[in-house]
Amino acid sequence: MYAIVEIAGKQYKVEENNFIYTELLAAEQGSNVEFENVLLLDKEDGTVTVGSPTVKGAKVSGKVLEHVKDDTVIVFKKKRRKGYKKRNGHRQAYTKVLIETIK
Repeated sequence: MYAIVEIAGKQYKVEENNFIYTELLAAEQGSNVEFENVLLLDKEDGTVTVGSPTVKGAKVSGKVLEHVKDDTVIVFKKKRRKGYKKRNGHRQAYTKVLIETIK
């Protein structure tokens, strides 16, 4: 059983008892979260329900495990023959969520 869920403007394929990394959510570590924007639902008996735009009554609930940061990405800008160089780094923040139930 799996579902396609929209979280923070992005679509994720989620299954029960699996982890996903989403954009940083405003939720405490250890708290429960519910996602109601279910776009597609595939049940165990093989039936697929496609929403228009969402599936009515479908809900995915999970638990926030931790907030993590990704590896550093180096951003380097240079203009040749002008003496302009700029070096920056960026670390994207993510939230690790354990998917508990798909209803």
